[in-house]
Amino acid sequence: MNPANLPFDSETMLEGLRTWVECESPTWDAGAVNRMLDIAARDMAVMGATIERIAGRQGFGGVVRARFPHPKQGEPGILIAGHMDTVHPVGTIEKLKWRREGNRCYGPGICDMKGGNYLSLEAIRQLARASFTTPLPITVLFTPDEEVGTPSTRDIIEAEAARNKYVLVPEPGRADNGVTTGRYAIARFNLEATGRPSHAGATLSAGRSAIREMARQILAIEAMTTEDCTFSVGIVHGGQWVNCVATTATGEALSMAKRQADLDRGVERMLALSGTSNDVAFKVTRGVTRPVWEPDAGTMALYEKARGIAKSLGAELPHASSGGGSDGNFTGTMGIPTLDGLGVRGGNVHTLEEYIEVESLVERGRLMAGLLATLE
Repeated sequence: MNPANLPFDSETMLEGLRTWVECESPTWDAGAVNRMLDIAARDMAVMGATIERIAGRQGFGGVVRARFPHPKQGEPGILIAGHMDTVHPVGTIEKLKWRREGNRCYGPGICDMKGGNYLSLEAIRQLARASFTTPLPITVLFTPDEEVGTPSTRDIIEAEAARNKYVLVPEPGRADNGVTTGRYAIARFNLEATGRPSHAGATLSAGRSAIREMARQILAIEAMTTEDCTFSVGIVHGGQWVNCVATTATGEALSMAKRQADLDRGVERMLALSGTSNDVAFKVTRGVTRPVWEPDAGTMALYEKARGIAKSLGAELPHASSGGGSDGNFTGTMGIPTLDGLGVRGGNVHTLEEYIEVESLVERGRLMAGLLATLE
């Protein structure tokens, strides 16, 4: 089976992908994510898959697991792992409308990672239409909470990965047409400042502002950034009345490191910020953490397989470790051969100019089909 001969068509793929992109699915809106999962589940059911719905927890949407018909059904095979949540609130489609401009197509979540998820299904669809039976059974797992660290579904992902021989993750491809064979470690932290209230007009000096302390700590946290370990504060809430000295302020911080030892030191530095200063208590607690994923022999052998397929299709396929976490952090760390970044090429993810390179739908679809057709 030569994937170059499969009749992938970018215009047809865009038509199907548009339905997915225009069904907005921000992580914190469980109903919206479930609507997106409904669409994906229906598409896979039409393709002949057996669909299982797993209820969500912790306020997140659910999970869709699809197993495609195969003579070896139930034996270890290939897991395609993707997330259907995005960072874009409902209503973003009015600001980031679906539009095509030459080789670019725009829309919320189109690159991260609905485009990759969709091309993965198209690869399965094309192989089925060609009456080609893959050497291994295929399972697709779509989850609802990757953008916030996968707090509610890590156990499901790891359990499903353990049942399979390979994990393919269609997160966005690298700008150089590369794939991802490792990912940096990421830790999240919860921040809380507790001060003393007073009337901001009549007795200002009697109060101790939690917002002021939070602001001071934000500067200190971000100043800890080095090449080996970065720190940033992305969420802050504080105060309730402008005429009251703020009693509480909360925030969330994120740290990323290329090596686990660097992240561990960063975690220690963050937790050491807890204490009391100027009568204001500041508390740091550790949140969701993604471990460093460093490629092992199994992952590199999987990469070499993909590189050979890409070469047969006339393309180079470089590889590298990437910043920004994915669920590949978990499966790769488990020692299961994992290849990430198999999705579309594009750019400006998590912004109001998120786009994909349309030609990459077919190119990466063929690469995915080649992997599914040859892994054994």
